Amino acid sequence: MIEGLLGLAAFLLLAFLRVPMAFAMGIVGFFGFAWKVNFGAAASMIAQTTYETGLAYTLSVIPLFILMGNFVVRARMSEELYHAAYTFLGHRRGGLAMSTIVACAGFGAICGSSIATAATFAKVAYPSMRKFGYKDTLAAGSIAAGGTLGILIPPSVIMVIYGIMTETNIGKLFAAGILPGIVATVLLCLAVAWMTWRDPQAGPPGERSSWAVRREAIRHVWPVALLFLVVIGGIYLGWFSPTEGAAVGCIGALIAALLRRQLGWSALGAAVIETANTVGMVYLILIGALIFNAFLEMSGMPAWLVGLVQTMGLTPLQVVIILVIFYVIHGCFMDALSMVLLTIPVVFPLIHALQIDPVWFGILIVTVVEIGLITPPVGMNLFVIQAVGRVPQETVIRGILPFILADIVRVVLLIAFPAITLLLTRYMD
Repeated sequence: MIEGLLGLAAFLLLAFLRVPMAFAMGIVGFFGFAWKVNFGAAASMIAQTTYETGLAYTLSVIPLFILMGNFVVRARMSEELYHAAYTFLGHRRGGLAMSTIVACAGFGAICGSSIATAATFAKVAYPSMRKFGYKDTLAAGSIAAGGTLGILIPPSVIMVIYGIMTETNIGKLFAAGILPGIVATVLLCLAVAWMTWRDPQAGPPGERSSWAVRREAIRHVWPVALLFLVVIGGIYLGWFSPTEGAAVGCIGALIAALLRRQLGWSALGAAVIETANTVGMVYLILIGALIFNAFLEMSGMPAWLVGLVQTMGLTPLQVVIILVIFYVIHGCFMDALSMVLLTIPVVFPLIHALQIDPVWFGILIVTVVEIGLITPPVGMNLFVIQAVGRVPQETVIRGILPFILADIVRVVLLIAFPAITLLLTRYMD
């Protein structure tokens, strides 16, 4: 157990020194394992982990969903989603910001990446909000917060990794993320309404669209709805596995991009190269985390944590609240993927021992690490908005605070009412 705590301290030190997360976890895991066993065993463990991770069939869902998202981006579906949302909400105060959040939710349903969602709508929505006189705080905050919906609304790479690591049904995780995603969208829109109530000049209303315009806008977004229904509905109904669903979605996104004539040879090559770069990063972090977690398991730290909680007599609710606070704090300093890969092997044995529903806990963790994407100082979406929209960091931080409060309210609701998460999963057994 002492070795595990020292290993965590060494990892945090390397991370503080700006060593990439994958290498920090791999280095500490290798030397820790070598200390507990020997260098030969540690070298063999690294080789075996790398080989098995690269050939794991269940992990093939990750590159497929990422490629699907890249095809969707290049099909420019985000612009139609944004326009359709605007025709229904644009006449309200803060309507453009609300439209951005709703469009981010729709885009997240076929993309699965928060950073890609935030970057896309920073290009699509931010110029429009500036044009109509929106304050930078509301414009930047709504895009950064809306971007986080990319990992909550299925398909989600974080959900896939959590499901694989904990042997939780990925289809149930996808189904469980739908209602919390809707709740998140509503709460973020309410945050916009509150900001414009306090300062009406922050988001002036636009013109009301006619129903004819709205019907025309909806007609252009049917491929998005169809793609989501086929992929998630097919997995939910048991027509195909998550991996098969990812392949179907990838082909569907490719066909949509080709039909829109938005995917030439250069764009196709760029999509494949970007997918390869992203997948390489994800797999590298995953391998580093598996090496580090092999050392932690060898140190007995997960078993020690379970024993400690049982000795203290904490209730499951108290444990969940402590873990939520832990994740929110660490989200200020670590990216979502690294945090999940690093902590789940340590905390999940505790969740299993307390008989907490793994599907509900998985959605709760995705929700909490989602908050980390917009919490300073290292919230990734904040950097994306700052870079793409060229907005000062102080402005982005001031604009995101009301949305962080809305996310905290959402976490409280998910803890208080587990049925929000588990309702749809009850029909999958």
